[in-house]
Amino acid sequence: MNSTEPGRSCPLHYRYPATVFAGAPAASCDTLYVVGGLYGNEPALQAVLDLFAREPGPKRLVFNGDFNWFNADPAAFARINEQVLAFDALRGNVETELADDGVDSANGDAGCGCAYPDWVGDDVVERSNRILGRLRDTARGFAALRQRLAALPMWKRVDVAGLRLAIVHGDAESLAGWGFAQERLRDPAHQPQLRHWFEQAGVDAFACSHTCLPVFHSLAMPGRPLAALVLNNGAAGMPNFSGDSAGLLTRIAVTRFKGAQRRHGLRSGTAFIDAIAVEVDAARWQAEFLAQWPAGSDGHASYWQRIQQGPAFTPDQALTTSED
Repeated sequence: MNSTEPGRSCPLHYRYPATVFAGAPAASCDTLYVVGGLYGNEPALQAVLDLFAREPGPKRLVFNGDFNWFNADPAAFARINEQVLAFDALRGNVETELADDGVDSANGDAGCGCAYPDWVGDDVVERSNRILGRLRDTARGFAALRQRLAALPMWKRVDVAGLRLAIVHGDAESLAGWGFAQERLRDPAHQPQLRHWFEQAGVDAFACSHTCLPVFHSLAMPGRPLAALVLNNGAAGMPNFSGDSAGLLTRIAVTRFKGAQRRHGLRSGTAFIDAIAVEVDAARWQAEFLAQWPAGSDGHASYWQRIQQGPAFTPDQALTTSED
């Protein structure tokens, strides 16, 4: 596969060394929400804010990229970005490309910036590039918002509930990296790279999204009493499990989550780590989606089946472990 093709390439300006996480945290709190892959879903955004508002004590909410995608309508684009940017946010590949001038820029044409791996079909890649193109046309009407997106960081370090946590969009080296994807985490040949990243970063966990399928992965590390963790929430703005219309966010806290929205989770030391359902009125969201991406559109071709039915994936598949 030609890695220079739009939608599959990973530009140099997307990258950072894993050592950037080894410094002091930017913040600490008792409860942290990491919300990746909102994808322009306004009902999901309101559900996230409602959940967060009910959390007591010192808390933080971080949107870790790709909060734009389906919001091609100008009014929806403005509302999503104004609300998200009132909180901590990282830029994903979508925000990075929206803030860029595209094919005329010095950065070259990264297409959607997804850096799709070989197992994703060319038809999906091509549609994603066109979706990004349509969204960029919308974003060009909001110069001030584009400047704010461009200024967002690619990563953040936070200490929460005793964990040293790195928050990224993609993986330990790139905002569009797939090193924390389900498919890579279960590959034994990838385990040495994972351990190397954790050693360089000096953290206990990475919270990420980008790859659209959730996984909480525990990795045994020599010399560490607790496993290193990859906490991928999949998507806050799309279904993550078969027959379940909810999105997911990652909650890390000193207290156990009290509510029926918990889908799966684990415990690490004193930290409670859970995937919390972002439940919406499915009929309302589907109507909003179809108003922007009707049958025959690229968005509809790529995502309508998942929005209706969820992916062929179950909560038990989202908890994985590597011992050696």
